[in-house]
Amino acid sequence: MATTQALARWLQVLPRQQAATHTGLPAIVRESTLRPNPTTRLALQMAVAIAAAFAVGFLVFPQRWAWIVLTAFIVSSGNRGRLDVAYKSVLRVLGAGAGTLAALVFSLQFGSHVELTVALILAAVFLGIWLRPLNYAWWALFVTLALALLQGFEGVSAQAMLLRLEEIAIGALIAVASAWCVYPVRSTDVLRRRIADVLAQLSDAFDPDTPAQPPDTLDAAFTGLDEVAPSFRALRWATSRFKPAQPADWIDTTLACREPAYALIAQQQAPVEIRKIIGSARRALRAPEAFPGALQALLGTLQAAWPTIEDPEHEQAG
Repeated sequence: MATTQALARWLQVLPRQQAATHTGLPAIVRESTLRPNPTTRLALQMAVAIAAAFAVGFLVFPQRWAWIVLTAFIVSSGNRGRLDVAYKSVLRVLGAGAGTLAALVFSLQFGSHVELTVALILAAVFLGIWLRPLNYAWWALFVTLALALLQGFEGVSAQAMLLRLEEIAIGALIAVASAWCVYPVRSTDVLRRRIADVLAQLSDAFDPDTPAQPPDTLDAAFTGLDEVAPSFRALRWATSRFKPAQPADWIDTTLACREPAYALIAQQQAPVEIRKIIGSARRALRAPEAFPGALQALLGTLQAAWPTIEDPEHEQAG
């Protein structure tokens, strides 16, 4: 897009860009063609992953290419960094494996019962949609089960069902390779951005000079942080023996601030020490060594002020 606009201005199809004037507003950061912004980088990763999946599918598995492309698309979509892609890839392979095995067992036992197969397909789709918010693996399991049973009407053999796992694993590997090699987005950078959003909203909420923000604004910041938590918690579970301190601890500490912060905001309490500690936590975002301690200090300050506000005996004594 930037190259096209530059060419159009050189051909005088578009007017030349005027020099920026000082208006008192922050300057708009222009996207670099050599290092695109995160949204463009994620789009490029998906494009490369899907293109590679099509190429591998048609060249190596011409009769069964669809599962490779479908897996690469599903794993790459909604990308929140390299760790998120790897996490979804593992869940995709595990869930699809369980779904394929369940479909295989059902086909061998009840393959001739059309009505029962249709009912199970509908139940699998319902359960996949219902349980998807809990964990992506449930979605992968039940959708794979539904698709496998649907293809069973075409007389797909047991061997073909098992080979599908190979294609799913290849599609997942392609998506992971694209996320790691094509303008990679560090998951910790995404996490820091989400925590920074929460701290910014808390700063505004506790600032008496800032107009009151809608509750949905702070809710959205906490929800955005909660969305990136599963992959970091899975990493903590897998590597806790080797690395005691984990970014998942930052998430848990920040999310633990939600309840006491909401209680203080609802009672229109804005202690000076809380505003100071929020500012310290925001400054510590650029200091990895000090950041965990700053978050713990914020949580401790909020929890210390919360019972003081809510305790009826304290209010009567005052």
